[in-house]
Amino acid sequence: MDTTAPFEIFLVALPGLEDALLDEVRAAGFAGADSVPGGVALQGGWPEVWRANIELRGASRVLARIGSFRAFHLAQLDKRARKFPWHEVLRTDVPVKVEVSCRASKIYHAGAAAQRIETALREELGVEVTAEAPLVLKVRIDDNLVILSVDTSGEGLHKRGHKVAVGKAPMRETLAALFLRQCGYDGVEPVLDPMCGSGTFPIEAAEIASGLLPGRSRRFAFEDLATVDAAAVQALRERASGAVPDLRFYGYDRDAGAIRMATENAVRAGVGDQTTFTVQPVSDLARPDGPPGLVMVNPPYGARIGNKKLLYGVYAGLGARLSEGFSGWRVGLVTSEPSLAKATGLPFKPAGPPVPHGGLKIRLYQTGPLR
Repeated sequence: MDTTAPFEIFLVALPGLEDALLDEVRAAGFAGADSVPGGVALQGGWPEVWRANIELRGASRVLARIGSFRAFHLAQLDKRARKFPWHEVLRTDVPVKVEVSCRASKIYHAGAAAQRIETALREELGVEVTAEAPLVLKVRIDDNLVILSVDTSGEGLHKRGHKVAVGKAPMRETLAALFLRQCGYDGVEPVLDPMCGSGTFPIEAAEIASGLLPGRSRRFAFEDLATVDAAAVQALRERASGAVPDLRFYGYDRDAGAIRMATENAVRAGVGDQTTFTVQPVSDLARPDGPPGLVMVNPPYGARIGNKKLLYGVYAGLGARLSEGFSGWRVGLVTSEPSLAKATGLPFKPAGPPVPHGGLKIRLYQTGPLR
């Protein structure tokens, strides 16, 4: 491939959140982006790949399409895989894992196809191919077109490198970021989570308000490619403003262990001074001093944690505290159960699309400013 020519970059999103990710991608200045099932596609070069990994809060991972060719049988696949200019993207000293999927193609055996590509990589490039390699070459054979992509992220992008401690049913940072975006959060108002667990919503909101880039302190798979420009990547990482906002971000939980985890996670993320985490049940929830903002909460759903019947009272109590004391604040609530959302008595708009999370389908329910 011509390493200076634009190619397709695919940003993976959870189903149901493609449009929210597209909104973030466009706001970040990426040109020519469109939402497609499972994510967002755009044209760009390696600098856009690096920037997407480091700057985007909602993408799960970033795939770079490095080439494609037609193949109607395994011998043809073998021949064309051997001729592909792997050395332009892959390094001989970095092991690779190969993952193949086949759909509507004459080559229908993914294992046999993977074997041919692995052999080509070993014999033509001289690279080690192993199932344990963190660098993944994804091969999709679709309608006899062999599409080659590199996973440039490595570990999922929700792993920012700051949250060591998590609770029982953690909300991924990428998911939290897109739910915050769907609620119109733009970093200029306080955020409060009355059931914060390990603190994902307040920490994510504080990072957004502080201009801290999500990928500022972790490694990516693209750093092991032949195409990387280490100086340019470092310059991207250092673009974060880190300006301390005149805002507070609040997290409450009745579990002292969760509050300890959240506090430690916030310090690691560099937002310990902007966040306040306190042991407190929902029944004691009170509006903090200062301007109204966003209450963002992901309560238990009863499917994995707790008894669902007992949760109706919890949701009703939460709704009552918010209705009584949070005039002017908006509410975003994530749950898998429409009946639990309804139990709050809050004036929710129509629910957002279903999003897979931990084996369940969850939805975002949100209000306008409460009266």
